[in-house]
Amino acid sequence: MTSTVAAPPDSAFPGDAAPAHADALVLGRRIRDARLRAGLTLDDLARAMDRAPSQASAVENGHREPSLATLRLIAAAVGTSVDDLLRDEPPSERAALEIAVERAQRGTVFSALGITPIRVSRGTADETLRAVLALHDEVARLHRERAATPEEARRANAALRADMRAADNYFPELEAVAKGLLDAVGYTGGPVSHQTVSEMAQYLGYSLHSVSDLPHSTRSVTDRRNGRIYLPTESSVSRDSRSPILQAFASHLCGHEEPRNYADFLRQRVETNYLTAALLLPERDAVRVLGAAKQLRRISMEDLRDAFAVSYETAAHRFTNLATKHLGLPVHFMKVHESGTIIKAYENDGVTFPSDVLGAVEGSPVCRNWTARTVFDVEDRFSPWYQYTDMDTGTFWCTSRIERAKEGEYSVSVGVPFAHVKWFRGRETPHRATSNCPDERCCRRASPALAERWAGQAWPAARTPTSLLAALPTGSFPGVDSVEVYEFLESHAPPAAE
Repeated sequence: MTSTVAAPPDSAFPGDAAPAHADALVLGRRIRDARLRAGLTLDDLARAMDRAPSQASAVENGHREPSLATLRLIAAAVGTSVDDLLRDEPPSERAALEIAVERAQRGTVFSALGITPIRVSRGTADETLRAVLALHDEVARLHRERAATPEEARRANAALRADMRAADNYFPELEAVAKGLLDAVGYTGGPVSHQTVSEMAQYLGYSLHSVSDLPHSTRSVTDRRNGRIYLPTESSVSRDSRSPILQAFASHLCGHEEPRNYADFLRQRVETNYLTAALLLPERDAVRVLGAAKQLRRISMEDLRDAFAVSYETAAHRFTNLATKHLGLPVHFMKVHESGTIIKAYENDGVTFPSDVLGAVEGSPVCRNWTARTVFDVEDRFSPWYQYTDMDTGTFWCTSRIERAKEGEYSVSVGVPFAHVKWFRGRETPHRATSNCPDERCCRRASPALAERWAGQAWPAARTPTSLLAALPTGSFPGVDSVEVYEFLESHAPPAAE
């Protein structure tokens, strides 16, 4: 809580206005400190200000802001300058503690709890102030955790997706970080090998350790104190073995600290995934591959995947980073679970994703006629699936593939408006569908004959995700068991570690 405490308009002294940058609490404590060092009483200061002692006290307690003219009188009385009084640091550690408690008591936590603030005076013990501040901080933390509900997560997702759209999903500062690290380890082109990734870790001061007892809630654990990255002994068949290593030190490169809230957690995850992809598909080389493919009018996610030996999903993600910035192509991306719900989505091409009233897309059902759904009905899982879909907002072409994970099957789709399909392989596809969603008559309403036959006779048991009804896991890193992680690090720390 660092905002300046502003006094109500009717509490300001007449005359010229107080400096706009002044922090009333810090200013008041600096005036009190200067007065005491000068050996003046509150009455002495009040006479110098030509004000009542109660008004002088209000200034020292940060409840009133003096005008610049009054501030000059105060500075003259205590034997210092106006500039010295306006310095933005508290005059002592005790004053800093008092200010922190005052700010806490004027904040939303105390207001919400209806607690009467204590009077912070010179006689209040430091231990008492620290106890009040610690209790406030703990209650504030619990409030933040309680706020990490599915609704808050969906709002955060919607806000983050809007930021990504505004930037065309391209972040030059992360591209620069990736290039700097690749240059540092002598990368010259082509797929980034596992050896190159290991050299990156070594360059950053980390050693790699494969263990069989990695905490169940983690993909990797980084010991920043001892410069170690712990990885699972067995790699998942659905994940690139290089990704956990890159993600582990990507957070270090991005300067991430423990997330303060769920929005922080989401943003850090996006930055980590972006930097990981930028290291696996370096910008210069990926743009060269894509540029050549555009000239031949044969852009393909499969070709991009194969050129850098990455997963289809990683290639599709990376394409969205580079397509608009370097190729001038608007694009959309979807990852959809076999149940028909959106897991991830991005667009800057005008396609309208299904969403809820909060504007959140994740978890929303996808039209059965979209490529991301029809691909599940294709028998040939080894070939890409291409389809045109006519919608109210225009016609969009998509290419889609099925990928398997422990949670089931997912479709990963990349699409563009009809005007830009001429650059892609698969544009000749005869597959076409029409989507009128969110009109329920499109694909979510049974035929009259079926409805008449089964209405009131069917009682399905829904497989409802527990997260739909419960708050998100609490803690700095949602979904991670901190106790398990700390115990793991303690058991694996080198003997010399303190």
